[in-house]
Amino acid sequence: MTHSPLKSATVVAMSALMIMGAAPPPPAGAPQRRLARDGEVSVAACREVGITLQREVAQSDVVVTGTRMRRTGPQSSMPMPPPPPPPPTPPPVAPSPIPRLEARAATTQYAVAPPVMHPSVAPRPTPDTERYPDATPNPVRRVADEPVSTFSIDVDTASYSNVRRFIDEGRAPPADAVRVEELINYFDYGYDRPTSASQPFAITTVVAAAPWSPGRQIVHVGLQGYELPAAQRRPLNLTFMVDVSGSMHSPDKLALAQRSMNLIIDRLRPQDRVAVTYYASDVGTAVGPTPGDQKLKLRCAVAALNAGGSTAGAQGMVNAYQQAEAAFGADKVNRILMFTDGDFNVGVTENQRLEDYVAAKRATGIYLSVYGFGRGNYQDARMQTIAQAGNGTAAYVDDLNEARRLFGPMFDRGAFPIADDVKIQVEFNPARVSEYRLIGYETRMLNEEDFNNDRVDAGEVGSGASVTALYEITPVGGPSQIPERRYDQNRIGVGGGDPNGEIGFVQVRYKLPGEADSRLIQRVVSNSGQPARSTQPPESTRWALAVAAFGQRLRGDPWMPADYGWDQILEQAQGARGDDPYGDRAEFVQLVRAAQGLPARTVP
Repeated sequence: MTHSPLKSATVVAMSALMIMGAAPPPPAGAPQRRLARDGEVSVAACREVGITLQREVAQSDVVVTGTRMRRTGPQSSMPMPPPPPPPPTPPPVAPSPIPRLEARAATTQYAVAPPVMHPSVAPRPTPDTERYPDATPNPVRRVADEPVSTFSIDVDTASYSNVRRFIDEGRAPPADAVRVEELINYFDYGYDRPTSASQPFAITTVVAAAPWSPGRQIVHVGLQGYELPAAQRRPLNLTFMVDVSGSMHSPDKLALAQRSMNLIIDRLRPQDRVAVTYYASDVGTAVGPTPGDQKLKLRCAVAALNAGGSTAGAQGMVNAYQQAEAAFGADKVNRILMFTDGDFNVGVTENQRLEDYVAAKRATGIYLSVYGFGRGNYQDARMQTIAQAGNGTAAYVDDLNEARRLFGPMFDRGAFPIADDVKIQVEFNPARVSEYRLIGYETRMLNEEDFNNDRVDAGEVGSGASVTALYEITPVGGPSQIPERRYDQNRIGVGGGDPNGEIGFVQVRYKLPGEADSRLIQRVVSNSGQPARSTQPPESTRWALAVAAFGQRLRGDPWMPADYGWDQILEQAQGARGDDPYGDRAEFVQLVRAAQGLPARTVP
């Protein structure tokens, strides 16, 4: 099959940014030969599958080491324009306080062709325009007034890797960049696993002393999802929606996104389909829905992407949804994967309009996940909005190690859903609990009445994923954080009941994929039969507490006492590292050490 040119001659002349004229069809009557379905990406190999590269692709073109990337080898076959005048010399940046492990070579590597830039679209220094959702830490609530807490689950991890990026650079992250629940949910806690896809969650609860607040306690709620066997994983209908605007012209952006897409291509099965679309000043389709065993064709389409021009993100969405609809199947997982820094500057750029459009498309069965790249103009607020509206996940890729984590075996947790619209509701017993606050989930809060309303959207959970939530509670008679009221009838009672009885009641509501009506799981929260408070809580709880303390301290939560500092957090983490086969917990300990020496933010 031949492909029409992907961009008009005018656009190519203006920006020289995109691929790709199709390879000419063979002459009539020429003998047919079987095309390669996999192999090394090269000009000749890609020409055979109908894709023209601008230059030969060599493995040495992109070298990735930890959070730093450098280019080697020839940059382009065309002469480059003279460089623009150098910008003012910035102040020196402190070296990274955390030595990251050098990224190991992937099993199959396909280097990315460097962008061919026209002088008019050569990259310029980018001002810092990063944007994050405004989220005030959850308040302490009086159980007598608001006994019920309801929120949508969140399995995103974007905040953790983005915070790590800031700390690696020797900078304190903005407070709004720290979403504590995403830091907590970055880690695996080894919860008991469910055994049935029809009831895809197992609930774990623990009550433990709050290490930073004597006299208060932590209610740890863990939700473990069912892991689908390979035979139960539906075919994938994926659409890569790739930002190739000028702001992506950076090794930590488009080049890293291309490596990420190749990791996904490695995992594709013959029954899967993938389309590769792009957007910049204009939009286009590098390759339409293509079987997963035609890996070479997909890799060539990815390798041919180059960056330049402005960012027509909304128009790119329309094109991506059209490709997803072309291969749509009710028996498939239909999902768009967006690779971007989130910087839309052409056409519709208002978050609310984008959210409404993506939410309407979600109702058709096509979900959208967002993967963020780069620094300086990273638009986290927009990406969170889009991913939540699209029933997708939001992640941030700060280096190749994180790409391998997200798009290796863990990719299944986002690719194959086990439940939609998952909501958690916790009701506290006023005879046992006087106050509570939910740690994190500020952007995921729901009204109490939303829990039973199946028309209210909530989060999606993928195969084998887990969700963790922590509440800090004040037992009746404990050190209240809310002052006593003036009038007797407005005051809290003294409580009562069995001291080993119920603290609260957890309910989880979810829909199985494709179903319209929700199902319900319930679990009592009690410290009856648990170890005495003088003994240590389980390792998983102690680790979650260390991460929660780190996030709260990092963003300056008002509920963290001044005397519970980095040393105490470090001690808590060191005592709960346990089995750490991938080194995630060891890396976190190093993050805590580095955070101790971060200078205070001196600019907005």
